[in-house]
Amino acid sequence: MKSRDLAIYVFLALAWGLSFLLVVKVVDAFSFVAATSIRAFIACGTLFAIARLGQRRLDFGDGWRPFVVVGATTVAGQLLGLSYATPVIGTAMAAILVASIPLLSMVISQIWGLERMKPSGVTGLVLGIAGIVLLVGFPAVPVTGEFVLGCAAALGACLSAAFGSNYASLKLKHTGPWEVTIGSFLFGGMISAPFLFAVPVPRLQNAIDILYLMISACVMSATTYVLYFKLVGSIGATKAISVEFAVTVVAVFIGAILLDEPLSTVQVVGAAIIILGCALVLGLFPRQRGRVAAVPLPHQDGVP
Repeated sequence: MKSRDLAIYVFLALAWGLSFLLVVKVVDAFSFVAATSIRAFIACGTLFAIARLGQRRLDFGDGWRPFVVVGATTVAGQLLGLSYATPVIGTAMAAILVASIPLLSMVISQIWGLERMKPSGVTGLVLGIAGIVLLVGFPAVPVTGEFVLGCAAALGACLSAAFGSNYASLKLKHTGPWEVTIGSFLFGGMISAPFLFAVPVPRLQNAIDILYLMISACVMSATTYVLYFKLVGSIGATKAISVEFAVTVVAVFIGAILLDEPLSTVQVVGAAIIILGCALVLGLFPRQRGRVAAVPLPHQDGVP
């Protein structure tokens, strides 16, 4: 890996790992619905402005319908689920569950006939499911109804992201990453905005709240995805998506060490099993020659 690619890789791991901490603060100030919708609109506007200032030609020739589906899943579905779940189950727990996205993507890819699963992929899938069972079934905190709902929301968000990515790989395969990102953020924001009637903004925000939101939208969403797709083009999708594991490590460290979030020994084992399973599914070991099911598109990495 070239030094430039390594720098991008490390930056993405740190930025997306820290985003789990930011989402807790943004949700507290704006509600999980407003945090999703406003963030999506700001990210969309930021990328569109950068594209226009840089005289980048944008081509949305595939029509608006695919962007609606991708925006509903990879943005609205995933961000709403993770924004609700992260403050409830903790940043560490949410980050570990996000590592299941490649597993879920592989299952969808198999069902749609996009990829033939190799024996190592089947093994990785089984390990990943076992890891999720250990993670959710043996928490270090009391199992309340709210905790179960939070875990369900996080897993639903991961499933939504995996579905949206596979759909985008079919319907938007000739569309550039800038267009996919802008379009999905736009419709994701539009789809999530009506839920503000049910979950309104809880209080008046101060300057630091707005700063957190802007960082979340402009840095954690817009800027990072431009860099991420450059990394995909440079080192390939399989190696690029492996940054997700580094993201999980960063987020778990922040949650367990800085925020003092508890994790049981069984959960730590479950997290290790999930990461091993994902590595097998993605073919990251030297002896594996398989490819990943689909190139991850906006928000498949599980960025809250």
